[in-house]
Amino acid sequence: MTIDTPISANGAVHDAAERAAAAAPRKRRQLILALRLAILVVIVGGWELASRTHVIDPFFFAMPSTIVQQLWTWIIEGTSQGPLWGEVLVTLEETVLGFLIGAVLGIVCGIVLGRDKLLADVFSIYIKVANSIPRIVLGSIFVIALGLGMQSKVALAVVMVFFVVFANAFQGVREADRSLIANARILGASPLQITTAVIVPAAMSWILASLHVSFGFALVGAVVGEFLGSRHGIGLLISTEQGLFSPAGVFAAMIVLAVVALAADYLLTWAENRLLKWRPPSFADVRG
Repeated sequence: MTIDTPISANGAVHDAAERAAAAAPRKRRQLILALRLAILVVIVGGWELASRTHVIDPFFFAMPSTIVQQLWTWIIEGTSQGPLWGEVLVTLEETVLGFLIGAVLGIVCGIVLGRDKLLADVFSIYIKVANSIPRIVLGSIFVIALGLGMQSKVALAVVMVFFVVFANAFQGVREADRSLIANARILGASPLQITTAVIVPAAMSWILASLHVSFGFALVGAVVGEFLGSRHGIGLLISTEQGLFSPAGVFAAMIVLAVVALAADYLLTWAENRLLKWRPPSFADVRG
């Protein structure tokens, strides 16, 4: 008994330490959630109080209560353009199509120009000129050329996404490990095999990082296109509420867009974690 007691005590201490280590991430998540909710309550509560006491003019900035009421009305009765979910689906379809087309074009062009210095030198000036054109101008041109249908919104979303993804894909290819490329060549790998097996995986972190930002740009492109001219969509809903001098409607539409953007960011984060399981934990992950 005198021999087993220290061993049992050490085992109990070790088990307690493991339980504490396992509980620490859960406690931290609970703390983060509580702080986020507290900040939201302070902001929304302060906004409501300031509006009701006329510290800020509710005619221009609305009140959270009226915004929630407007959202509930849209959900139950629909908007002036039709059911709210139909308007959301129209904008979401334009956004997803523009995002996919722009992302694919940006990745392909970024990899091709990143691999070929001659092509990069030839086309760099044209890419810079195209990137310098204000997107709102292109949106007006697309509406004139492609009409009020979905095509003009998708085209603007493609343009918004392309340059973000292209820049990251191009830089990711340029940052690929030259030693790995040299070793692959020594082992007899073809240029296509080097690109697919070495360079693309090396640039994947850059590409996926750009997708988080570019989906938001695609959403902005679709909404701006609808704002410039459309038959359906959240952008048209915002434009209609603006014309009616209804800040509650504008804020309600913004909340809908924020929910869509957050859901898309969650899905992209999930996809990134699945595709980059091999990646070592970042400094933020280690600290967390």
